[in-house]
Amino acid sequence: MAEHDLSKTIIPYLDRHLSFPLLAHLSETSLFPDEEVHAAQYELAKGTNMFDYAVNLFQQIHPDDEVPAEFDEKRKNAVSTHERLQQEAQAVLDVIENPDVAQALRQDKNQNLQYLKENYNLTLDQITALYNFGKFQYSYGNYSGAADYLYHFRVLSTDNDLNTSAHWGKLASDILTGRWEIALEELNTLRDAIDSRSPSSILVPSTSGASSAPEPALVQLHSRTWLAHWSLFVYFNHPQGRTLLLETFLSPTYLNTIQTSCPWVLRYLATAAILSRKSSSLPASASAPVSPRVRNAIREVVKVIQTEEYQYQDPVTSFLKELYIDLSNVWKLYDGDGSGENGCQTDRHWIQT
Repeated sequence: MAEHDLSKTIIPYLDRHLSFPLLAHLSETSLFPDEEVHAAQYELAKGTNMFDYAVNLFQQIHPDDEVPAEFDEKRKNAVSTHERLQQEAQAVLDVIENPDVAQALRQDKNQNLQYLKENYNLTLDQITALYNFGKFQYSYGNYSGAADYLYHFRVLSTDNDLNTSAHWGKLASDILTGRWEIALEELNTLRDAIDSRSPSSILVPSTSGASSAPEPALVQLHSRTWLAHWSLFVYFNHPQGRTLLLETFLSPTYLNTIQTSCPWVLRYLATAAILSRKSSSLPASASAPVSPRVRNAIREVVKVIQTEEYQYQDPVTSFLKELYIDLSNVWKLYDGDGSGENGCQTDRHWIQT
């Protein structure tokens, strides 16, 4: 089973914190030795400000060794940084949470900045304190607090690069707090921003290692690749997620992204196609209207699996292909003209739709 696990393949496309749930799941499955999982968790944790978590992992891995003194030094620095950033951010919040200010703000961000500067002497640099404190809270695992500060920052800021970074951070925070409805809204907004081909910023998380001046088309491909991986958290937890996954991933844009950059995502596409059969077969009164793309999802997914099996296949994709194609061939051999006899047409209908 371990050879089919995709964690090592997916984690490079995730934020460090989004990787923790995957490793926590692996520690429960016993697919890999506990020592290996703990070592991977520690490597991720020591790059964050979650010092207690990192120390606990270190002690599990090295029970006879003393905890490195660097953790105490980092903790002291983090406490000092937290106090400073909190004061800077609070000064901005005290202004924007004023009812008079909230009523005066408009859709035009430049107009808002001018109003805040003229009336409260708030500058864009000071507003950036919201981003800095939100990012810092994220670094030590306060995802709910991070989401709030990053949201306030995006409402006011005109800095495109930081707004993009804040958008990814807000999406990650909503995922990690399990706020799936809000996470879906963030996901859709970020997808629209990526698809708009905005030349103003690099629409990938800063951890992706993108060059300083990449080709716009390459940036867009990288952005969609990252978004495809992050979206799996949302699509497999939101009540309508599997259907929404099919709508997105079977669109020409994202299907091309999967085939070009991440064919292993076909496993999740195949899984969603199978699971969606239950909801799409319900009466119209019992479920939301189903698009033709979702109704024909299995057929479309199987075609893609056949096309891409030279570079990727696994038990899930192979199962769906064999179920659809091989059993269809059996029916053809059985009744020749496909008309079906003795109730076989009803059985075959599940395979072909």
